[in-house]
Amino acid sequence: MVPPLLSVSSRHPRRCATAASLLVVLAGVVGLPSRGAEVLEIQLDSLRLPIPLAQLEAWSRQPASAGRRMAEPAALDGASDLAAWFALLDGQSQRELRQLLRAPLLRDQSFGRQLLDSWAGSQLLAEVGGLLTTPDGRSTTPLLQVTLRRLLEERREVSVVELLRALPTARLQLQLDGLLSLAQQWRVQLKLQREALRQLARMPALPTRTLSAPPPAAAAGSGPLRGPRRLSLLVPGRGEPLPLEIWTPQPAAPFGPRRPWLLVMPGLGGTAEQLGWLAAALAERGWPVVVLQHPGSDAAAVKATLNGLRPPPGAETLQPRLADLDAVLRAQSEGLLPLGAQTDGVVLIGHSLGGVAALLGSGLAPETGLERRCKRSLDRLPITNPSLLLQCQLPAEALPVAARPPERLRGVVVFNSFGSLLWPQNGVRSLPVPVMMVGGSLDLVTPPLAEQLDLFLPVGDDRSRLVLVEGGSHFSPVRVSGREETLLRLGAELVGASPEVVQALLLRLTEEFLESVEPPPASGMAPQRLRLDGVSAHVMDGRAAAAWLERLRAALAGG
Repeated sequence: MVPPLLSVSSRHPRRCATAASLLVVLAGVVGLPSRGAEVLEIQLDSLRLPIPLAQLEAWSRQPASAGRRMAEPAALDGASDLAAWFALLDGQSQRELRQLLRAPLLRDQSFGRQLLDSWAGSQLLAEVGGLLTTPDGRSTTPLLQVTLRRLLEERREVSVVELLRALPTARLQLQLDGLLSLAQQWRVQLKLQREALRQLARMPALPTRTLSAPPPAAAAGSGPLRGPRRLSLLVPGRGEPLPLEIWTPQPAAPFGPRRPWLLVMPGLGGTAEQLGWLAAALAERGWPVVVLQHPGSDAAAVKATLNGLRPPPGAETLQPRLADLDAVLRAQSEGLLPLGAQTDGVVLIGHSLGGVAALLGSGLAPETGLERRCKRSLDRLPITNPSLLLQCQLPAEALPVAARPPERLRGVVVFNSFGSLLWPQNGVRSLPVPVMMVGGSLDLVTPPLAEQLDLFLPVGDDRSRLVLVEGGSHFSPVRVSGREETLLRLGAELVGASPEVVQALLLRLTEEFLESVEPPPASGMAPQRLRLDGVSAHVMDGRAAAAWLERLRAALAGG
């Protein structure tokens, strides 16, 4: 038997060291386990570096002694440069690489099987198989699928090295060009985001308003509100009733003229409870609020996936969400929802996938050619914009048809929404009402430049606003507590900076936008910077957003 090997090819030692790190990162992206190859050959141009997998595993567990063994030419059969490649990494990079090599890729067998059966999982495996090939250049995707399924039956934890060693082929090739291309995506995206924030901070047209303290925000069970009224609504085609939470303002509160009621929709895997802080605070300020929770794409569905009972929910849940939206609007028009106040129109509010449903529900029809755009976008793994995977799942499903705009629709508010492939040319221009699109500078799921700025421009209604929250993440609007904490464990890199301060800013922004769309027609929120406890929110109208984009393009063109 030839000793298990990993082989890397490059004329550039530092690029090979980068490849070692990228290999592990890529395996971590797949998030799946494995066992059997003899050689992994990392190849760039005409150069190749063979690395014994057994030695790589030993280096990850006992780096000092393994490094000495790797330096022995006889023991490595031509791979004596391996220790030198790893030596090019700094101390922290070496520690991180060893940790990633040893870390279990998956701790739950049932979830892994469900992920393999999902559309997104198959796309990831296809991308990885194109980078990790057999010696004759064929994709290892079929080998990965079979090996992962077998290993999921045998064990609960499998490391990256074990995955490579499990693949039933004597040698493997890692296409370093492809990995470096992925790394270049990250570099370009990071440069773009840094430059975008720099140019936004320098824009002189945005006056700054500093908030001295967070505005008082109601929470369930506190203040003048006693918590939501929970109802169930029968929806045609659903096997179970649709749960609703209804927050009503106090009848005696002097809120002036009749206000629109607010229909709030959580994101994929979200619950009504996660957005209850926003609903309670807006109801305290005079707006009746109805929060949906969509069975089949809520936290219970995510838990069922983790338990191996169903595939991960995805884009196939969008059409049922639109049916839920239509059913609630119909119920309100028939007087079936106890909103506790006379209302004048409705505003749709959504987070992430809930934001996409809000845009579709407001009458924004997807543009033709989605499948063609997806083929182009998925030529390589979209590591800098994971929302593309969800958008490109739609052609495999029934593409949702935009609904007729609700009667007396007043506006749309979307947090961390997306749709760059759904509406690439006209964005939200055809929306019949003003929209507020909110993104976060730390959003790793729906990056704001691609999924909010590009969608916002060209804008139709002069009252529409684009908001970028510095330090905000994709999950900034989500408040997780109690029993959900055990299910959704979000690290600091996903939660973002000062989530309670960011949520206070989101509340103030939403309140001011809602007031700007109430009759009589107003001119809209003033473009400005809001600052609160070290967190800034940049509010832009169409003109300011266009100026930001032009400044960014000029800066990038200048080097």
